[in-house]
Amino acid sequence: MADRALRGMQIGAKSMESEEGVVFAERFTAKYLCPNGHEFEVTFAAEATPPATWECACGAVAEVVGDVPEDEDQKPAKPVRTHWDMLRERRSIEELEKVLEEQLTLLREGRLRPEGSYRKP
Repeated sequence: MADRALRGMQIGAKSMESEEGVVFAERFTAKYLCPNGHEFEVTFAAEATPPATWECACGAVAEVVGDVPEDEDQKPAKPVRTHWDMLRERRSIEELEKVLEEQLTLLREGRLRPEGSYRKP
């Protein structure tokens, strides 16, 4: 039985391949400084733009030390559309005032349904 025991590598993250002839991607290191005094480095690909902030191991938000290269291909950020902005795209102020009056009338008469559906049955 002992002569038939399996021999070889252990199961795990070991590889038989060598790093010979492998070309690694270019990379750089960005330094971050935490408000609690922790300084650490994060490695990025050469084409990447490091974020201005990174979460530290202590949970605080660390800021990048030094200049962050600007990405020329990055599109300008869109302004945030609020609920009111989207509502105003669909209805005029006059229509909104009419809907408000209808809902207030239903509320005063006690006809609003408790589950939140305000449409007439």
